[in-house]
Amino acid sequence: MTQGRHADAASSGPLLWERETELDVAARALEDLCGDSASSGSLVVYKGEAGIGKTALLSRVHDMARGRATVWSARGGETVTSVPFNVVRGLLQPALLALSEDEAREYFGDWYDIAGPALGIAEPTGRQADPQGVRDGLVAAVSRLARLHWPLVLLIDDAHWADLETLEWLAAFAERLDDLPVLVVVAQRDPEDAQAAACLDAVAAAARPGAAKLRELTPDATAGLTRATLGDHADDPFCREVWAVTGGNPYETVELLAKVQDSDLAPEEESASRLRGLNRSARGRGLVARLEGLGTEATRFAWAAAILGTRIEPGLAALLAGMNPEQAGRCAERLRAARILTDVTYGTADTLEFVHPLIASAVYDAIPPATRTAMHGQAAWAVTASGHGPAAASRHLLEVHPDDDPELVEQMRAAASEHLAVGAPDAARRCLERALAEPPLPEVRPHVLYELGCATLLTSPVTTIKHLDAALDTTPGLDGDQRVDAVCRLSQALVHNDQLEEALRLIDTEAERLEPGPARLRLQAMHFMWEGIHAGEEDSPGRSRNLATIADQLAGRDNPERVLLILRAFDAMTRGENAEEVVERCDRALVNGRLAPGLGWTDPEWGFEVLAMLGSAYLFADRLDRAESLFTEAVREYETAGWSGGHLAIAHAFVGYVHRRRGRLTDAEAFLRESLRLADRVGRGLPMHWDAACMLIDTLLARGKAGEAQEIADRYAFGPPYPSTIVLPDAHAVRGRLLLATGRVEDGVNELESAAKAAIARGGHNTIMAPWALDLARALALTDPRRAAELVAEARTQAERFGTDTAIGEALRCAAALETGQKQLTLYAKAVTYLEASPCAYEHALARVEYGMAARSLTELNRGLTLARSCGADGLAARARDVLETGRGLR
Repeated sequence: MTQGRHADAASSGPLLWERETELDVAARALEDLCGDSASSGSLVVYKGEAGIGKTALLSRVHDMARGRATVWSARGGETVTSVPFNVVRGLLQPALLALSEDEAREYFGDWYDIAGPALGIAEPTGRQADPQGVRDGLVAAVSRLARLHWPLVLLIDDAHWADLETLEWLAAFAERLDDLPVLVVVAQRDPEDAQAAACLDAVAAAARPGAAKLRELTPDATAGLTRATLGDHADDPFCREVWAVTGGNPYETVELLAKVQDSDLAPEEESASRLRGLNRSARGRGLVARLEGLGTEATRFAWAAAILGTRIEPGLAALLAGMNPEQAGRCAERLRAARILTDVTYGTADTLEFVHPLIASAVYDAIPPATRTAMHGQAAWAVTASGHGPAAASRHLLEVHPDDDPELVEQMRAAASEHLAVGAPDAARRCLERALAEPPLPEVRPHVLYELGCATLLTSPVTTIKHLDAALDTTPGLDGDQRVDAVCRLSQALVHNDQLEEALRLIDTEAERLEPGPARLRLQAMHFMWEGIHAGEEDSPGRSRNLATIADQLAGRDNPERVLLILRAFDAMTRGENAEEVVERCDRALVNGRLAPGLGWTDPEWGFEVLAMLGSAYLFADRLDRAESLFTEAVREYETAGWSGGHLAIAHAFVGYVHRRRGRLTDAEAFLRESLRLADRVGRGLPMHWDAACMLIDTLLARGKAGEAQEIADRYAFGPPYPSTIVLPDAHAVRGRLLLATGRVEDGVNELESAAKAAIARGGHNTIMAPWALDLARALALTDPRRAAELVAEARTQAERFGTDTAIGEALRCAAALETGQKQLTLYAKAVTYLEASPCAYEHALARVEYGMAARSLTELNRGLTLARSCGADGLAARARDVLETGRGLR
């Protein structure tokens, strides 16, 4: 199936002078693609200024692929950069429209409901789409189409004018080309927009070498083109002047030579002086004058086409120009003959397009500003009247001057909602900002500000803070549940912007305004949650007492009560209170063992943080089965909803750490590396990187891969200064263990001493979540045995208080390492007994090996070696194997 084929593509031949190298790159790529369905894909990028011949090269690639491959094409447009997914829709939609809904669902599977709305072939699911998930869905959609339609060639012209959503997809798709049988050819200028430039730089980095920058024609090539067009009798002075006038720009050269032909100018030295005048008439004001010479009707139709941009529907252009079909047909024919418009087949529809983007820009710029603005307003009406929705009309409404129009405000709010539903928050932001500028009626203004703040929550916390602040301060303002929701979202943005104190003051002020009830309880829960994840909290014991006073009286009758129970359980877990009571509170926060409605992973009211606390409380209280079920559900829900950004990264991290605690170290490493890969796509230096990196370092140390653990620490700057939010497991303790493992004992001891101070200040005594005392005791065993013994004694007390088999067993194992003789063996035997009963297989293996080495027991060492191998604890297995191979003194 082909699309986007220019009717006059054959005329592009003259523009291909001195383009042999560039065409050869595409030809080789096409040969590779067509030769083997299992071949890797490739990317060719043509860069250069306007008129340098990029479009002609794409047309020639199309000709080379015709009959050998499926070819789809699309182009960006200067006036449609604000339309999300515009170019990728143009690229794929004709192919997709050929499929029935059942066929499309079969091809795309779970990605249909995620990518389908962005492509315009499915209705949105109703919830706000995750942009990263939509991008991944589009990558998957094109990947499956590539295999279905092999060999497939995708041509994208004027990529510098593609919408940002398409460019982000293209950059992500370029990373997958090694696995896909598809050739992508991109033509672009240097973009002015920084985000577009970053995306296109990423695309260029994946391209084949040898075709990047197009150069102007040389004087010899210009002379050859001149004589090929006008005849061999064109003399040298005339040819040199053609080159001097056009600067070797192929498009300008071809247009100038066409004007020479039209004017019957002799290609001789005596005529060369007239070339500059003819050149001016072929572009800019000259082109506009030529257009005006075609008559008022043709000019008006060309203006309507320029307003509509790309893939111009003749009927819509006629409606905008105020013409009947017969008038419009005559105008279109005149514009074709004047090489201003051309026919393009788009899927099964015949549409119009400007012959060259330079012409489109010149015509658009020639429309008087007031007329242009009015025509955009008329275009919005025409687009809506033609059956397209608010989102399609919004790009025109963005160009209309503010005029206190309540209807426009509602149209832009509706368009923003549509954009959010398909995963285009930047487009939604533009619509809501335009609605705000109209301006809206006083009673509507706070609602627009609220929607604007929600639209930017994931992309710009600073912008969210500004808009939600204004929404809450506006009179008349928000009220009821919406006001409470705005306060909660604003507090979230403040926390993410490292403004915790402001967030807490905001919540407390609002809570004081409310009567006792669910709304006030929700705010109190948010207050405790933000305090609970803050690493530098000044009065942690006081907060814990206040939380206990409120939460211990609750039965979990509604979601605010359930959240407070979760926060109380998490706080009790970090403080090392009785684990059975921790689990009982967690269970009370569930409904029949499941998350309550409205408290799911994708529900926006509370956010994922509170559920991460719930899972962590189970995790460190030895209820790994419930933690695994909860975090696996998070992965499933995020993937189903298409949330493949930060939320999915966090879910993978916690699933990975459940595997780490279970002793499935190989699986844990895989999940945690995937978590970091997902997090890297969102940005760098984010809080989620700290958790995933910390968990991965802990896992790699358990596997005996200290060098790889150090590489992760270096890559993610895992060290001071630490984030303001807490990290699980304790970052100080894990970094201290890393320093000890890599031979930096003094630094490791200092880091563990810092961990001790931070934990004591917060009242945190969970010896599994923050095992600093056990590692510090081992490190000080030789240099300060008295301190080491005190640390172990305190750790054993705390472990007994917490009461899990893992905590008690680990404390006993550390105590045994500091003893000798029969007392050591007795302690190791007890440690093994507790850890065998715990769900943590790696710690059990570690205790078995250490017990076997201390007792010189062949049986215990072999059991420990078997366990270590099953866990993927390569370093521990090697230690056991070395002792067994030596064999001296074993019984």
